[in-house]
Amino acid sequence: MPGQPRVVLLKPLLTSPLIEVGEYSYYDDPDDPTAFETRNVLYHYGPEKLVIGKFCALGQGTRFIMNGANHRMDGPSTFPFPIMGGSWAEHFDLITGLPGRGDTAVGNDVWFGYQVTVMPGVRIGNGAIIAAGSVVVDDVPDYGIVGGNPARLIRHRCREEDIARLLAVAWWDWPTEHITAHIRTIMSGSIDDLEASAATRR
Repeated sequence: MPGQPRVVLLKPLLTSPLIEVGEYSYYDDPDDPTAFETRNVLYHYGPEKLVIGKFCALGQGTRFIMNGANHRMDGPSTFPFPIMGGSWAEHFDLITGLPGRGDTAVGNDVWFGYQVTVMPGVRIGNGAIIAAGSVVVDDVPDYGIVGGNPARLIRHRCREEDIARLLAVAWWDWPTEHITAHIRTIMSGSIDDLEASAATRR
């Protein structure tokens, strides 16, 4: 991004068909933000997808652990002998097809703090905030604020009825021109203001 060498929009950088990121979602890292796909999406060997919505802000060190990180836990040892090769590789079937939780999915307008880790198969709702250093092992509700290791719900950003109104407005799906015309409302207005702005869409 102009004047921000540590910040990149993710969508144009992606090459894997298993990673989808919406418009305007960005990653911030002083080292190499362009390497997000290889440095921040880890153990991505299987068919599971990582899907990130629009307008998400990913702080430095946000990492997604994918299902390929799993080891067998139903026997005496969790060690993945077959990956060492040699005659041990004959038993590769013991580490393929391990059960997983499916795709990892992040909604729109989600803010990830510094050094967040998201475990496989987690679903994070729209408008959520993930506190710095959190390890997200369970689903996060729309407009929830979570933190800790393991991350726990601290509170919701607003009342349940207001969350429903925000989800109905879905400002992240507005045309860019309409968003541009109503940035002050989106950033600092009330839900009433946001609904009024939505009503002016053509």
